[in-house]
Amino acid sequence: MSQYSMLVQWSEEDGLFLVTILEFSDRVVMPCTHGKTRTEAIQNGEEIIDMYLEAWEVEGESIPQPSTLQSVVKPLQALIV
Repeated sequence: MSQYSMLVQWSEEDGLFLVTILEFSDRVVMPCTHGKTRTEAIQNGEEIIDMYLEAWEVEGESIPQPSTLQSVVKPLQALIV
């Protein structure tokens, strides 16, 4: 299992759970995958993460670092002043 952040949201319009990989949002069209169930969406998200990481490695491109809770909390704390 990867350490990348995955946002899973229900889309009433599509009737599917849509998956956004937060660290990939500036490099890949989002949402990047989906599933009929939350479980399927998460499994598809994990496969997409592996696929992109492998492709970027083969192509010699930089690989985005996974976000951590700490890196997300600091900007939020700055807003709560």
